[in-house]
Amino acid sequence: MPDVKALEVRLAALRLRTPVLLASGCCGYGPELAGALPLDEIGGFVTKTVTPKPRPGNPPPRVRETAAGMLNSIGLENVGLDRFVSEKLPGIRRLPPARIASLGGYEPEDYARGAERLEREDGLEALELNLSCPNVAKGGLDLGSDPRGVAEVVRAVRARTRRPLIAKLTPNTHDIVALGRAAEEAGADAVSAVNTLVGTAVDWSRRAALPSPGSGGLSGPAIKPVALAAVRKLARALRVPVIGIGGIECARDVLEFLLAGAAAVQVGTALFVDPSGRRVRAAALLEEMRSLRIGDLQGLVGRLETRGALAPAPGDSR
Repeated sequence: MPDVKALEVRLAALRLRTPVLLASGCCGYGPELAGALPLDEIGGFVTKTVTPKPRPGNPPPRVRETAAGMLNSIGLENVGLDRFVSEKLPGIRRLPPARIASLGGYEPEDYARGAERLEREDGLEALELNLSCPNVAKGGLDLGSDPRGVAEVVRAVRARTRRPLIAKLTPNTHDIVALGRAAEEAGADAVSAVNTLVGTAVDWSRRAALPSPGSGGLSGPAIKPVALAAVRKLARALRVPVIGIGGIECARDVLEFLLAGAAAVQVGTALFVDPSGRRVRAAALLEEMRSLRIGDLQGLVGRLETRGALAPAPGDSR
């Protein structure tokens, strides 16, 4: 029978007590969710993205529920680097799991400047580079959809920090593996995939496109198949570990991503439904492992099989 030790995973230089991290933008800076979700029952969390200067974000409405998920257009609203260090980091330091800061910007030097500032501070185990936010007209999506842009950002940050670097990749590309390889070759210690897909909803009564300013990032169960496919491709192509993100709601979803090749996962939109994260916490993972007679998680990673010789699916370039 599995015990809590069976949940431990390695992610680059990090040792996580469980494979579950909370995704950037879905748990505030960390302390905001501590009252609802026992953070000692997960592996870690990623702060909301911090940019060198404060950002007010996009005007409302910023969020729109969809049939199988959520559209968001927050616009990277955050307090900026100086206030993050002075106001947010003291509370983050007191939290028990792995603490990862998400960095954003308009150009490689923005990311590098953030990494250099945080290098002087303790209380963070790693940095995640938000290369792919679809809510900002210039910057994230432009940099993150081009392998050269990805490499420039990772290389600039790698030169300013010794902390493990995670490159968060966009699915809004024709070749996510090229983005992953660019990040790996430039010095990333891991990649996370996927960020949100670009989408639009319609407010019929006002004949308006939502969320403001007319499109946003689609997350939740609707993107899970896309995310699983991306994780499987990246895990097969890269040497660095892959963190799976997209539509994870329960322990079985976590195990599916591990089978596809993820070393760990991030949970995001599900926290808007249940901020306690009950279905992905340690007890839920252990119960699912018992029901499936799984002794530990290490033997699962990348063991997804392809049954039979199937014809290529529509859109498959093989």
